[in-house]
Order: sequence, then structure tokens, then C-alpha cells
Amino acid sequence: MFRKTSPLQSKSEILLRNITVTGMMLFYTVFLLVPIGIAFAGSFHEWNPLSGIYRFNGIENYISVFTSALFGKSMLNTLIFSVVVIFFRVGLGLAIAIAIYSNLIKHKSFFRAIYYMPVVTPMVAVAFVWKFLYNPQIGAINQILGLDINWLMNPKTALLAIMIMTIWKDFGYAVVMFMAGLYSLPSDAMEAARVDGASSWQTFKYLTLPLLKPMTLFVVITSIISYIQAYVQVLILTEGGPGTATYLSSYIIYNEAFVKYNFGYASAMSFVLFVITAVFTWLSFRVSGDSE
Repeated sequence: MFRKTSPLQSKSEILLRNITVTGMMLFYTVFLLVPIGIAFAGSFHEWNPLSGIYRFNGIENYISVFTSALFGKSMLNTLIFSVVVIFFRVGLGLAIAIAIYSNLIKHKSFFRAIYYMPVVTPMVAVAFVWKFLYNPQIGAINQILGLDINWLMNPKTALLAIMIMTIWKDFGYAVVMFMAGLYSLPSDAMEAARVDGASSWQTFKYLTLPLLKPMTLFVVITSIISYIQAYVQVLILTEGGPGTATYLSSYIIYNEAFVKYNFGYASAMSFVLFVITAVFTWLSFRVSGDSE
């Protein structure tokens, strides 16, 4: 707990800090650590709260996870989904951020707000709108493009359709983050590059891009964590179908826990997914060269 470190600190200030810290610790213990502990213990049990079954079965749930073809399929789908969406999120976000940051664009705050609006819109609402847009008979996408594709019921296009919707909703986050990074760039270094006769491309490649590396890493890592947990868009658009074409790892966990009430198996998958997320996050640091 906090103690008095300055004669200017009053007892009431120290008491308020201690109460705040204690409250935060209690909150995280009750609503985070305890549920994690319960789920971890449950991952070693056959656990069905609907029928009251809670029977220890050792590592059987984990063996089932690693030998499940469906879980393997969901992990492959999640990998494809995450890589594609993160690539376009970062690429589009950086390109649009630089365009808005340039002197060619006026009313920068307006464009920042426009691009960020889909990010703060609930995923449920966005998914229902896009489900209507993908409608093969009356959907605007087919009519505008002159196509005749049943986007959400075709195994070849269903996952692609979810990717497109997710990219549209989320790339504005990268725009705002990269703009914050651009405005924090050292003006003296940028001016020195212009004085030395560096072209716009050279300035971007050798100065802007390296200086934006920490922000790029931040966007990539938060995206990895977010997209490995993605399931709302799948639940609303396809419910994992057609077949298992759009089964993502988080959706299969949701399906096992809240549809089949197989909480033990779902808990085991959750902890496997946690380890995979941690590994990908660590690899992102290693690849970026910022592991130190």
C-alpha cells in the first residue's frame, strides 16, 4: 500500500489511493482471476452445468483438443482470417493515415472521425447490415458489382465475406493510431531530410516507416489478440457454415460451451488458444526486433 513519501501528502490522499488500489485488486480478483482459476480447474473435468456433471478426467479434454480435426480446421481458418485481415488493416490504415496527414487533405479531423465511426459501431449491428448487403437476391453488393454469388452459403466465399466485413469495420482503428504516430514524428528530422534533398519515397522508406515501427507493432499485436478471439461476425453471418468453412477458434469454443454445454472441453480449448495467442504475440516482438 501507499505510504507517505512527501510532507505535502495528506492522510486523506493516501487513504484514497489505498482504497482505489484495493478496490481495483478486488475487482480483478473476483471478475478475472477467480473465473480463470475456475475455468482452468474445469478444463480437467467433464463439466456440464446443465446436467450437473462435474467429473475429473485428467488431461482427456486436452488430448481431445489436440486430436480434434474440427479444432484443427478452426485454427487453420483463424490463421488465414487473422493474417489477411491484419495485412489489410495495417496496409490500408497506414496508407490512409499518410494521405490524411499530407498537405493535400483539408478537414483532417472530419476524415479521422469518418474512418473511426465503424470501429465504435457495435459488431452486432455491423454484421446484420452486411448480412443484408450479402443477400444474393436483394443485396447491394451483387447488384452494384453485377454478380450472382451467394456469398455466405458458398464455402469458397463465406470466409472471404467475413474478412471483407471485418476489414471495413476495423481498419479505421489503424488509421487513427498511425495518425497519432505521424503527428509524434520529430519535425527536425523530417525537415533535415527535406533539406538534404530526400524524395517523398526516400523519406517514407528510411525515416517515416522506421519511426512508426513501435506503433505498427502495437497495431499488429492488438489485432492478433482481437482476431484470434473473433466470433461475433461468424455467429451472425454464417453460424460457422456452410459446413465448417467459417469455423473460427473462438466460435467453436462458444459453440461447445453455450450450445453443447460441454464446459470442460471448451475450457481446455480456451487455454490452448491462450497459449497460441501468447506465442504469436511473442513472435511479433521477435520479428519486429523489439524483444529486448
